[in-house]
Amino acid sequence: MVSRSTTLFLSLLLYLFFFAFFSQSESESDTPKVSLELYYESLCPYSANFIVNHLPKIFTPEFTPIVDVKLVPWGNAKLRPNATFNCQHGPNECLLNTVEACAIDTWPELSKHFPFIYCVEDLVYQRKCNEWKSCFETLHLDSKPIDQCYNSEHGKQLELHYAAETDALQPPHEYVPWVVVDGEPLYEDYENFLSYICMAYKGTDIPKSCTKVSYLAEVKSKPEHSVCDKERVDPTWHKLSSTISSWLHKMNLGDII
Repeated sequence: MVSRSTTLFLSLLLYLFFFAFFSQSESESDTPKVSLELYYESLCPYSANFIVNHLPKIFTPEFTPIVDVKLVPWGNAKLRPNATFNCQHGPNECLLNTVEACAIDTWPELSKHFPFIYCVEDLVYQRKCNEWKSCFETLHLDSKPIDQCYNSEHGKQLELHYAAETDALQPPHEYVPWVVVDGEPLYEDYENFLSYICMAYKGTDIPKSCTKVSYLAEVKSKPEHSVCDKERVDPTWHKLSSTISSWLHKMNLGDII
């Protein structure tokens, strides 16, 4: 079940959404926004860490009015024949990717679908992903639309749409989480996303936080953050494959694999 601290945080998050969206003046609503896109997969621990421990920094009265946030739950999944697909972390990840896609489709407003996705990813972060359905009760949401979506062809079509969107990225994504600000990927400096938002913002009402040294950090040339690589080779299979290959070569059958 979702912990009490998580429930309290989700309540605070909902309050911040309400405050940020409804306290804006008409002039602020016309302020040019910075786009932030997160391409991720549900069971990648580094995606979960980013969603739970970093992305919520954007949901403040200063940043929410100037940023358009988009979540794309597909990540490193691979398309197979007959429009089927495999996910990097197995069938459960395909399920949760689809569930989160359905949440975005069912509740298009960020203020509705992000708390749900945050709740699910917090359980992933705690290694309790099998308890994801408890998020409906925690957030007082109706589970029926989501159940109907991920159990139907519609859920699959949503994922295929996100597959096409992810595959169309230029430059192509190399791993997840893959964070893009105003069309520019942040690569492994993704945790420093607020700095990039500050630099990309063209409005006159600059958030005061953007003047802080922490948000104006120099972009690192080769930052070292943890990611789920696009082409991940299982060490056990790699070792077994090498052993088999060596054996076949000794038997003069090396061309078979």
